[in-house]
Amino acid sequence: MNDVHPELHGHVLNPLDLVERLAAGNEWAFERHSEDELALELKGQWCPYEVWLSWHADLGVLQLTCALDLGIPARRVAQAVALLALANEKLLLGHFELAGEERRPAFRYALLFRDGVVPGPELLEEVIDIAVSECERFYPAFGFVGRGLKAPREALQAAMLETEGEA
Repeated sequence: MNDVHPELHGHVLNPLDLVERLAAGNEWAFERHSEDELALELKGQWCPYEVWLSWHADLGVLQLTCALDLGIPARRVAQAVALLALANEKLLLGHFELAGEERRPAFRYALLFRDGVVPGPELLEEVIDIAVSECERFYPAFGFVGRGLKAPREALQAAMLETEGEA
């Protein structure tokens, strides 16, 4: 499986064009804000996730941000930052941060493509799936901390418990 597509006739493909085709094919809600920005809304177990992708052609960087529909109150920011540090230690790709005025936990990841090479649709879909999966995995921990129900380490441990067997 070749997952990169070189320049076509001297024109570098914009990876957002591929994401737009993926979104249409998967029946994901999306909006193309500009040539370099695209927003998706993907349903998850805990909430709908807003995924923003931006293409920086001059740098060859595709940036992805997947935000949780969960704001952190100002009085809980210190605990949320401590949880971010703990959660980020568990990630192989990307990182969590608090985004915007609502201080929403968001997963961020950037892909670097140089020399006219852009990702194939399989890689793009996999990166989007990883972002949503990580948000799903850590959503309960951010919820516990955001509502003041658990301390950061305790919230992470509760969220990381894997269910065994069937109910």
